[in-house]
Amino acid sequence: MIRIATVGTSVITDAFIGAVSRTAGIEASAVSSRDESKARAYADRVGVARAYGGLDALLAADDIDAVYIGSPNSAHGGQVAAAIDAGKHVLVEKPAVASATEWDDLVARARRRGVVLIEAMRTAYDPGIAAVGERLDGLGVIRRASFHYAKRSSRYDAVLAGDVPNIFDPAMGGGALADLGVYGVHAAVLLFGEPARVAASSVPIVTGADGAGIAVLEYAGLVVDVGYSKITTSTRPSEIQGEEATLLIDHLASPRRVTRVASDGTETVWTSAAPVDALDGEVARFVEVVSGSATPDEDQERTAATLRTLEHIRAAVR
Repeated sequence: MIRIATVGTSVITDAFIGAVSRTAGIEASAVSSRDESKARAYADRVGVARAYGGLDALLAADDIDAVYIGSPNSAHGGQVAAAIDAGKHVLVEKPAVASATEWDDLVARARRRGVVLIEAMRTAYDPGIAAVGERLDGLGVIRRASFHYAKRSSRYDAVLAGDVPNIFDPAMGGGALADLGVYGVHAAVLLFGEPARVAASSVPIVTGADGAGIAVLEYAGLVVDVGYSKITTSTRPSEIQGEEATLLIDHLASPRRVTRVASDGTETVWTSAAPVDALDGEVARFVEVVSGSATPDEDQERTAATLRTLEHIRAAVR
């Protein structure tokens, strides 16, 4: 049984603990926050026995095998390094760190220490994306894809009122690309590989973060546009267009309805009843790798390729 502790008390940590409770071979043993009273209140709310006021105390516990890091993006790198040095396996929320170089250094550090490091990217392990991948061959030559994830954040009103929430604070690694655009970029890397060229544009907001944007990823004979926003909402499906058919994808991060539309208009539909916000796939993969049933090499390289592409997008916007 893998005994995992969580760092952070956000909504995504709630979803992670829920996924752990539904997955064999792992249990949520503790939670942590910088404020011990906040950690205790959170532990009581999510039904976890122990609470730690700070990362150091958690990492010193001998009966913790692994750590899930769901803190603000800017804190990931240092916390991942500390957990690795303490001999803990690590699952770190997307985007794992700010650069591919930092990620590669952490991967090498984990290998030297003999522990597992994987990014918690639900898209990579979601049954809906697997269904998309299985249907690509039926599209003919793929020429274009359009991936969208735009949802107006409830915390944007705070920005309009003059506040700077973490998710809109560049100093905390916030912004639309890091929070939502990463899903489209990761999906493109997962399905088509690392792009040859990148172009991009974004909409800055008063905090200095990107509120929305679009990136164009170029491949040999294929172009993919990735649209994202935290200040507006899109109701459009994502698409993958081949010369013989098109796939319509209802929710890019975790598809639950995938429709193949042939050139003659014939439709074939795949559906899943799994909750849209379920993180079960990433937890199951973590258990598989930590238990030694699989290696993390493919996962780690896909994260590195995604981070390189995100860096190219940021550079193209400047």
